[in-house]
Amino acid sequence: MSQLTDRIPAATGFIQAPRPGLLGRVFAFPNPVNEYAARCTAGIVVVLALAALLTGARLLVAVIAAGFVLRLAFGPRISPAALLSVRVLAPRFGEPRLVPGPPKRFAQGIGAVLSIAATVLLFAGVPVVGWALIAALVVAASLEAFVGLCLGCIIFGVLVRRGLIPAGICDDCANVSLRAR
Repeated sequence: MSQLTDRIPAATGFIQAPRPGLLGRVFAFPNPVNEYAARCTAGIVVVLALAALLTGARLLVAVIAAGFVLRLAFGPRISPAALLSVRVLAPRFGEPRLVPGPPKRFAQGIGAVLSIAATVLLFAGVPVVGWALIAALVVAASLEAFVGLCLGCIIFGVLVRRGLIPAGICDDCANVSLRAR
């Protein structure tokens, strides 16, 4: 993570290497990411998903899915949960703790797939599987929020080490694993 420590932004900073073209700028994702903001966002997902599970609110699952899609596509710039995390909650933890951005984006992609699938299944009349996916999302988001263990990041690191994701996407990601926090 030597490259990350060279660039210490404010806790709310959005670091992104300039990307050519309008699409590159619109669909930018921060790198590095403030781990505290990621954990706060995961905590918000836990609360929303538990509320959906306890009340049976299928529309809330659709809201969760929309949040994942927004974060996946645009980083923390448009998602209400991410904005709350980046601008209000994370700064309360002090100096940012920087981690590579690509694994966090990958994790957002996994969350998007799970929550979209859950939404489709719930509205298609397959509630048991839909709610099971939301329960899995609660477990994964809880690990991120309360323990600092990002399952998506671990999977990303494994895929990089196995050559399924090009190592050039993230120089620091081959070392993403069960590091001591």
